[in-house]
Parts: sequence; structure tokens; C-alpha cells
Amino acid sequence: MQKSKHFTSQQQAQTTKDFKYFSTKIEPLLRKVYEDRQTVERLVEQIFSLLQEHFSDSVTENLEKWSQNEVVMITYGDSVCASDEKPLVTLDRFLENLQGTITGVHILPFCPYSSDDGFAVIDYLQVNPELGSWQDVETIAQKFDLMADLVLNHVSSQSTWFEQFKQGIKPGCDYFIEADPLADLSTVVRPRSSELLVKVDTAQGQKYVWATFSADQVDLNFSNPDVLIEVIKVILFYVQKGAKYIRLDAVGYLWKCIGTYCIHLPQTHALIKLFREITQMLNPDVAIITETNVPNRENLSYFGNRDEAHMIYNFSLPPLILNALLQGKSEHLKTWMMSMPPAPMGCAYFNFTASHDGIGLRPTEGLLTENEYKTMLEMMRQFGGKISMRRKPDGTESPYEINISLFDAMKGTAKGEDEWQIERFLCSQTIMMALEGVPAFYIHSFLATPNHHAGVAETGHNRSINRYKWNYEELEAKLKDPKSPQAIVMKEMSQRIQIRRRQPAFHPNATQYTLHPMNPSLFAFWRQSIYRDQSIFCINNLSDRTQELQLTDINLICIDPWHDLLSGRIIEDINDRFVLQPYQSAWITNLEF
Repeated sequence: MQKSKHFTSQQQAQTTKDFKYFSTKIEPLLRKVYEDRQTVERLVEQIFSLLQEHFSDSVTENLEKWSQNEVVMITYGDSVCASDEKPLVTLDRFLENLQGTITGVHILPFCPYSSDDGFAVIDYLQVNPELGSWQDVETIAQKFDLMADLVLNHVSSQSTWFEQFKQGIKPGCDYFIEADPLADLSTVVRPRSSELLVKVDTAQGQKYVWATFSADQVDLNFSNPDVLIEVIKVILFYVQKGAKYIRLDAVGYLWKCIGTYCIHLPQTHALIKLFREITQMLNPDVAIITETNVPNRENLSYFGNRDEAHMIYNFSLPPLILNALLQGKSEHLKTWMMSMPPAPMGCAYFNFTASHDGIGLRPTEGLLTENEYKTMLEMMRQFGGKISMRRKPDGTESPYEINISLFDAMKGTAKGEDEWQIERFLCSQTIMMALEGVPAFYIHSFLATPNHHAGVAETGHNRSINRYKWNYEELEAKLKDPKSPQAIVMKEMSQRIQIRRRQPAFHPNATQYTLHPMNPSLFAFWRQSIYRDQSIFCINNLSDRTQELQLTDINLICIDPWHDLLSGRIIEDINDRFVLQPYQSAWITNLEF
């Protein structure tokens, strides 16, 4: 008994020590969110009690979460389907094609939902039975690093919480934001053109609730600390299910305060920092990634002081690469690259050119000329795309995103369609995979999927144009046909990715410098490995014509042997000219791994 008492005493001492450490990390952040001291003290105790049994043995930050080896694929759970099995099982089978190519899989919202293809969540803790089960998700998580969506700004109007709100039943009756329809909300930044306030019939009469994105996606009230506790429970659950990345969807809109823009508020930043601290304590290998489709300077703020998001989406990249390939010149890509600070230690950019959403236009603000902007919109319409609008604070509408398959966005240039679609598309992907950061590829980029106009007609939503569901047998037949765009693109992208994964100079935090060759049709930058032993000069022909690079423009060192990783070409004389065919990319290196 004495031994038992002694052991219990040790446990109590350790618990006291753990709580003290926990409090020093968590309490200051909670104080930035909630003014009431007693509320903060209660929250600290509640969160500690919730997480205590699940703390990692180590509290040391893992600064090696990623390397050049990391490559992520973005997909819906049912992007590939077969008639005789659940879609998540089919997805697992399809992913066998990408073993050795990708290391991570972002399965877009896989919970039961009521609209927006998963982003109106009914139950955070369940897998949509039409997709499969938690066992199916965990099977994929055992083979690939899993990214799970935490759609935390809003829930479905069909969720239990919102049903409780309408009935006046706790806890849901206090989980949503009520507002006066006569209140001045003109300063609120809107990502959509729908009404901000939605009229709801409740047991207490008509009420108006805040709905940033749609009437079916009702915003949660984080000023109620109980909502924060619910979200932390979900984070804990996802980590236990094997998630290595937690994606915070639309997180910029989290905190509301009438009279402000209701985006990027200090409380929102404090909550993200809180989530980072919590995941660090649960599993130092887990990364928080923020999804904030806004102008670049605003987006960069989510790194905080290397104490907020581990990763941020590089939202400027898709429209800038698209514009560069339409115009055949590198001007704006270079301006953007020179303005991009290196990601802080322990942080990284999440690079992508296409996703389940459209190509966001807000990140182009201040970068493209008015004429280029209009040309891009017009050419995307000609190539079969749609333009979605948002409502501005003054009540007017402006383009918010281009909805189009990226493969079809590459049908031509500002001059019209041409024969270079596949080459132009591969150039766009090669640029992205060489940049500082972790590359992520939408499944429909791997599969060269064209515009899905039937999906738009069926759903009435522009985003359906890029959310086609492949039949597994049909897809397999395409991939076995060496002349199909699907087979050509999949093979070439896989080869380039596999080369990339071996090169230390492509580490997400390796040095990156913008180069300035005299030829404006060339986009060039230099990557150097963290240990300074490998250099890669990334040269990309953005045009539909053969271009030449004077190698002296990029300062190759004569004592090193140089060759192109992609073509295998050996450079005999560093004073030569390097010829690039239309849309050809070259990775000129002194050392191959």
C-alpha cells in the first residue's frame, strides 16, 4: 500500500507539473479571446482534463515534419467510384497507382453533409456511410499521411446542434450567432453573394442567424467557450484517427464583431495559435494548415511569429501561373516570388495550382494589370469556364473565382486555343513542384480531367465543373491507353515528382532566389539545399515558341558538372545557349540524388 501511495503521489506531482506547463502555453492565448478571467481559468482546466490522457511523451517541437519527399494529393472520397464497393475502398485501390509518387492524401470532407459537397457538416465524428467507414479512412491513413478537414467556421443547418437551436434546447441553442437584420453589417467582408443573415423559425419565434457562406452553412459562435471545447474534441478525435494534417477550412472568418470586417480578427489568430499548441502536445508530428483565400499579405499573417499555422496555402500561385502561361511572360510571377519571404522555421508553404474550389481571384489584387485580368476572365470563359461572384461591402459584386478544370484552362493562350494543351499543363505543374514549399496536386490534375459541364447542369453550382467522379473501370482503361491525355499526364507527372522527391534542393525550406534572364518568356529561379551541396536552376519556357537561355545569365560555376534532371542533357560548356522547346522545363543541377 505504501508503494501504491508513493506511486500515486508521483502521479499527482507529475500532473501538477503538466498542468503548470499547459497553463503557461494555453492561458495567455485564451486571454486574447475571452475577457472574463473566471471563464479563462475554467477553460484551462476543462481543456487540460480533456487532453491530459492523450499528451505526447515529448513536448519538443518537431522541426522535421517534412522534407523534399513530401507530396500530397487532394481528392474527394468519391472522386473515383466503382459499382460494387464503397468509394473509399475504391480510392484506396486507385492510390496503389501512386505508391512511390505521393506521400500524403487530403481526403476532402468525408463526414455526413447536406450541401457544398461536404462543407456543410452534419456530424464531425462520423464518416458519410455512402463513402465508407472510419476503418476505410484509417486504412488509407496507414499508407499515406492523412489530411483531414476541420470545417470549423460553420455547420449544416441539418446538424443536431442547429436542430437544438431551433427547439431552444441546450447545448445547441447557444452555439450560433443571432443578429438584428436592421444592424449595419456593411463592413463585413463576404466571400459570397448570398444573404449574410438567414431567417429561421424557432420555438421562440423568428430569428436571424449568421451564415457567411450559404443558408445551409450556419456559423458557429466561438464567443461561447463551449463551442471551442466542442471543436477541440473534434481535433483530438481526428488526431487519434491518424490525421497528420488538420486543415482549418475558411478559418479567417471564425470570429465576428459587428462594425469590423469580421475576417482576420485578433481572436481568430489567437485561436489558431491555441490549436497549434494543442496539436503539439498531442502529437508533435501533426501540422495545422490554414485555408484563407485572400490577398497574399493577409494570407502570410497566418504564420504569426512562427507560432500559428504550420502551413499556409499559396493562394497566389494558381492565378499567377495561369496568367503567365496565357501571356507567355514571367513578369508577375517574378514580382510575386521576390515579395515572398522564406517560410519561418517549422513552417512551410502549401503549394497548389488546382483544388476542389475554383481559381481564386482575390490573391491577384495589386499584381495583375486590369487588361490582363479581363483577358484571363475572357479566355477562361472561351475555354469553357465559369466566373463566380462575391458581394463587396458597398453592395456591388465582383469576380471571386474562376471555375474550370485546370487541364482545360490550359487549352490555349491569350491568342486562343492551340495544340500545346498537355505541354502547357505539364509546365504549370513542374513550376509548382519546384517551388519552396510542399507540393499538392488535385486528383483531377493527375488525371487530366476536362470540364464537367454536366455536373454544373445537374447541381446548379459552378464548382461542380471541377468535381467529376471517375468510374474506376473507365479510368483504368484511359490509363492503359498510352495515347490518352490521362495516361500521358499521369506518367509524366509521376516521373517528375519521383525525380523531385530525391533532390535535397527541393526541401520545402531550402533556399530560393528569383533569377532574371534577359528573355521575358523564361521563368527561372534557383534552389539550394539546406546543407549548400546541391543547386538546382529551374528554368521554364512559358511560351508556345522555342526559347534560348544564355547559361552565363544564371552564373553556373565552371568547376561543377551540370546537367538537366528532366531531360538528362549534360552541359559541356557553361557559356553555351540552352534551348527549350515550347513549355519545356529544365532542372539544371550540379549534383543528382
